[in-house]
Amino acid sequence: MLPSAPGTLTFVDIRIGILNSPRELALESAQTADEVTTAITAAVEKGAPLVTLVDNKGKHFLVPTAAIGYVEIGSDSARRIGFVG
Repeated sequence: MLPSAPGTLTFVDIRIGILNSPRELALESAQTADEVTTAITAAVEKGAPLVTLVDNKGKHFLVPTAAIGYVEIGSDSARRIGFVG
């Protein structure tokens, strides 16, 4: 994860294509790109039926590993919070 300056939060954008579905799952997570990659890779390699991801608001997404068509993981990006002086 990128070092965060005071007053910033770091998020990563994740897009997952689901087989036989015209839409993709898009979320923004406080997890790092490496953590997301590790979680998805481990679930697929172990043959786990689901992989769980958590977005920046605390929502949990359960994605069936057999239905994953592709995963796009953006780079970590910092966002300022609060008042900018």
